[in-house]
Amino acid sequence: MYLHLGNNYVVREKDIIGIFDMDNTTISKHTRDFLTKAENNGRVITVSADLPKSFVVCADQTVYLCQISPSALAGRAEQGISNIDD
Repeated sequence: MYLHLGNNYVVREKDIIGIFDMDNTTISKHTRDFLTKAENNGRVITVSADLPKSFVVCADQTVYLCQISPSALAGRAEQGISNIDD
């Protein structure tokens, strides 16, 4: 299955390491350092010009900045999983 991140960006769900809330996680210096390092290495993809609400980290170390809330992204992922069982 794939997860739609917005603006025609999709990632395979099995490649997702985590979906994180931008406001809650960037309080930590470690998270800010991680995001800075990813940016410096060219591994950050901004999905939308809007202010990001979440970021998605994938197994290939790509970080997607998304304007969609983490709860909405998680809901999309859960909905996709539940459709498999039907």
